[in-house]
Amino acid sequence: MLLPLFAFSQSKEIDSLENILKTHKQKDTIRVNALDELSYLYHRKDINKAKEYIEKAETLSDEIGFKKGKANAIYMRGVVELMQSNFDLSIKHFENAAQIFSDNGFKKNIAACYNGIGVIYFRQSDYPNALIYFEKALKADQDVGINRNVPNYLTNIGNINMKIGKYPEAIDYYKKALKLYTETDYTLGISACLRNIATIYNKQGNYPLALEYNNEALSLAQKIQDSLGISNSLNNMSLIYKSQKKYDKALELLKKSLAIYESRKNNSGIAVAKNNIANVYIKKEELNTAVKFLKEALELNRKTNSKSQLAECLNNLGYVHTSLKKYDEALEYYEEAKKINAEIDNQSGLSYSYLGLADCFVDQKKYDKAFPNVLKSMEISNKLELLDYQSDAHKLLSEIYQYNGDYKKALENHQQFKILNDSLFNKESIEKITQLEYDYKYKQQIDSLNINELKLTKTIKATSQDLEKTQRNLFLGIIGFLATAIILGSIIFYLKLRNEKTKTQNIAIEQKLLRSQMTPHFIFNSLSVLQGMILNKEDKKSIFYLSKFSKLLRITLENSRDKLVPLNQELEAVNNYLELQNLEASQSYDYTILVDKNIEEDKFKIPPMLIQPFIENAVEHAFEDRKENRKIDIQLTYANDELICTIKDNGIGIDAQNGHKRKDKKSLATTITSERLKMLSKDFNIEGSVKIEDRKHYNEQGTIVTLVIPYKKDIA
Repeated sequence: MLLPLFAFSQSKEIDSLENILKTHKQKDTIRVNALDELSYLYHRKDINKAKEYIEKAETLSDEIGFKKGKANAIYMRGVVELMQSNFDLSIKHFENAAQIFSDNGFKKNIAACYNGIGVIYFRQSDYPNALIYFEKALKADQDVGINRNVPNYLTNIGNINMKIGKYPEAIDYYKKALKLYTETDYTLGISACLRNIATIYNKQGNYPLALEYNNEALSLAQKIQDSLGISNSLNNMSLIYKSQKKYDKALELLKKSLAIYESRKNNSGIAVAKNNIANVYIKKEELNTAVKFLKEALELNRKTNSKSQLAECLNNLGYVHTSLKKYDEALEYYEEAKKINAEIDNQSGLSYSYLGLADCFVDQKKYDKAFPNVLKSMEISNKLELLDYQSDAHKLLSEIYQYNGDYKKALENHQQFKILNDSLFNKESIEKITQLEYDYKYKQQIDSLNINELKLTKTIKATSQDLEKTQRNLFLGIIGFLATAIILGSIIFYLKLRNEKTKTQNIAIEQKLLRSQMTPHFIFNSLSVLQGMILNKEDKKSIFYLSKFSKLLRITLENSRDKLVPLNQELEAVNNYLELQNLEASQSYDYTILVDKNIEEDKFKIPPMLIQPFIENAVEHAFEDRKENRKIDIQLTYANDELICTIKDNGIGIDAQNGHKRKDKKSLATTITSERLKMLSKDFNIEGSVKIEDRKHYNEQGTIVTLVIPYKKDIA
């Protein structure tokens, strides 16, 4: 929340003001104004330093009878108490300052006090009263012809709209304020607007835009040493890293943010950071640790009466207790959160409460109770464009419809979940879609066969009646029967053919998904790494990384369009991928790519993206417990007219990996690639296969994948 700089020059720097205090020893209004301005400039950097200047300013103002200076100091006391979430004391200081300004005719300064009170009501989630005071502040400034603080009030009104879920209106206010801040070159305001816009995009799941705005905000906050702004930006960035499943990085940023809030004794900020830390531990499935942080945040939010944050903590506690199968406690948390969110008109939080209730009921197989809650959540999330909540709602609806036997709606909702969900290409989604497709298509075929059987029965009966009448009718009846049998046989054959075709198309589509699966995740992760290099001023490294990344992206896009690609081009893509993985020291690998001398790489053409998924599996899963001496060896041999690729790693081994997974899951790469190889073997008239083994069977460490690749060879 932005507070107006009501009586201070925004162009002066701290050094010049402190220099005034050193050179100007007279006890007069000049010295008081310098002290007041320094207290304002320090309140976001060093709160103890700000308090020191406030004390000196108020003491000197009393000594020389400077009413305006005293009111300014009291106003800054209100600001400092607000920053530390001491809201009752803060309101008292703002009202006291406003009274002194009013009694002595300093109307130009009253707006700042109204704005401060509005900020407190906002922090307490009393949005109607917050809006009243922001509008009073705006009017007070307009009455005396002051326009410089208008963007502050626009920003604060935008914050209210964001909290009640009016995101387009909020962004509109932020952009108006951003334009005015840019015109006056007010960096603090520009940074705040950018960060707020990033928050909305983050809520809506638009992570690239959120990251773009937040990075710019963080850069500006660092430039002006705005510790509070830096802390807020770190919080925002942690949410993006959490969405990428980079939980350790998210925790690192959140702990830095928490340290800043704690140094400033900002209870609201501490509560926000602890709540976000708990969310990361939830994702890591460390639920007891999550509960500890959530209860600490809950206590702080009850103390500061921050209803919006309180409701969020309650929602998260509901989620944790659902995961722990403590359903009664979970429902209590969700119901309390729902009540608070409805009271303060927090539509986003309300959508989450309904979704949580639905999830809890589904977990208990109480689908009749889950259904109305998930529909209410869906209605709100669609309106606010909350992609995460929409995705989860579709997933729950799919499960409910499947339980009720409505496979068509179950399939439709799971497909929508698949589109919205960030993990679009994971095995769980594909298996779920396949199961629903088979359930739905099987039911359709059974219904179709029942109809055909009924038709056939009626035809036979009619034919029998005709046979009893005349020989001519008998002849016609036989012809009719044969014709009907042929038609029905054709229909059944067509259905079988279509079913096989559908399976083939599914395999092709799934393979296309597999080919492009690194695009959304790998591109985003790569850009994040590249951004980190640029921020760390690793110029040569970032240029090298960008070159490799762009080359890999080009090859991947080109290969995804072709049915066959030269072997050397496919190996180049693999090499580029591994080089990019190696640029982060914490994740480096020793790797080799060996090709037998009797293989002319430019003559052999193979299907693209057959090798890539298994290398990616090794990178992602083979080295969970190993930080050093990580090896991946790729070798291609050609013997007995077979092109064989072996991929070895020295990781934990496939048997150990399977022990970490659910029994009903199989390798996504193995499942899809095996099916694809069957189809390719027919097309190429060359046998293709995949075999995955634990190297412990050979008294070695790791996993070995053996791919027999169908190919075509150009004749020189």
